[in-house]
Amino acid sequence: MAHIIVIGNEKGGSGKSTTTMHLGTALARMGHRVGGLDLDLRQRSFGRYVENRVAYCRREGVDLAVPHYLPLPEIDPDTLADGQNIYDLRLDAAVSELENAVDFLLIDCPGSHTRLSQMAHSLADTLITPLNDSFIDFDLLARHDPETGKITGPSVYAEMVWNARQLRARAGLKPIDWIVLRNRMGSQQMHNKRKVGEALQELSRRIGFRVAPGFSERVIFRELFPRGLTLLDLRDIGVTGLSMSNIAARQEVRDLVNELNLPNVRANF
Repeated sequence: MAHIIVIGNEKGGSGKSTTTMHLGTALARMGHRVGGLDLDLRQRSFGRYVENRVAYCRREGVDLAVPHYLPLPEIDPDTLADGQNIYDLRLDAAVSELENAVDFLLIDCPGSHTRLSQMAHSLADTLITPLNDSFIDFDLLARHDPETGKITGPSVYAEMVWNARQLRARAGLKPIDWIVLRNRMGSQQMHNKRKVGEALQELSRRIGFRVAPGFSERVIFRELFPRGLTLLDLRDIGVTGLSMSNIAARQEVRDLVNELNLPNVRANF
């Protein structure tokens, strides 16, 4: 059975698709069989990222590791029995097709609350929540008193994760390993960065997630998407003399892979 990794966050622009693609490519480069689903049926950023990669390989005649991306299958609404939900059936069909054919199944969720996202979270062995390093995005996880700095309660997203954990527990499945990634952190020790870090550490103990450094803000991430490339591909396509920024970003990918503590995985790139 595949180890299911869900990349979820109910706010857009946090780097979910970038994280999904870099993690999926890293695992595939290491020899693991990797499948991928994109549950954002409108924007399909991850799906388009993979399609761009396939097109680039074909156009340039190069052989790069590519996650096996599967669009959600269509289901005729007329075939549904009473009480069945078409989105549940579409996700179940896709997972069933991949879960015995791959080692890792990555599921990229939309930046909003949807039935598909809710169901995917209950399937997660590992849940990754990329979070921009600010209190605007911290609000995704918990309500926060700006005067006292105290956490006053969980957010609707944290409650959804809690419900997913309860569903897994009732089904006798192992607990979700939840990792919150601090993306787009500033390079300097700014006051706000420290306060966000302190709040995340306090919240992590209360609702049960691990905090890990994610990806810094870099122009190259936006430049790679149209060709479907990742930071790990630059040498393979003939880029020499990598900048210090590119080398640091590659290290961030390596650190992420190791931080996840996935079964039989140790970054070797």
